[in-house]
Amino acid sequence: MKIETLGIPDVKLITPPRFGDERGYFSETYSAPRLAAAGLTDAFLQDNQSLSRVRSTVRGLHCQIAPFVQGKLVRVIRGSIWDVAVDARPGSPTFGQYAGAELSAENGSQLWVPPGFLHGFCTLEPDTEVMYKVTALYDRASERGVLWNDPTLALPWPVEPTEVVLSEKDKILPGWDAAATWFAA
Repeated sequence: MKIETLGIPDVKLITPPRFGDERGYFSETYSAPRLAAAGLTDAFLQDNQSLSRVRSTVRGLHCQIAPFVQGKLVRVIRGSIWDVAVDARPGSPTFGQYAGAELSAENGSQLWVPPGFLHGFCTLEPDTEVMYKVTALYDRASERGVLWNDPTLALPWPVEPTEVVLSEKDKILPGWDAAATWFAA
């Protein structure tokens, strides 16, 4: 299992090996001992899956606050996305910075989004399916979010803003300044 650090040391790009032949391939997509050897010891409590029918669908930027702060291990099982994690931990040397990567069914890579980070993605193909493991159960009262195109963050989304498809909930999320105390110690 290849584990790389992205621009923020706590965010990891994890690429499991694939063993292929004329039938296709086999890949061990999750191994607690292998991830623990790389310092990722969080226990996962829930698996989630989403289908986005349209290219340029943006989901996020989402997080959960205490007591249900979530870490996420994200992978694509069909299609492709640009996946992003934004550090929302006050006092962190990378507060307000992002790390992003393209995840696809083809490359098999996964993104580890640590607790205390906002998470979002945009679809690069129609009919894209994303699966992710989370370290805390969903809790509506703990759910928070930041507008995907907040100018302070200036995320380099690889889609045209005029083509973006958002949920009604994501259209009215607050700006980055709202996140300043969500993860204060």
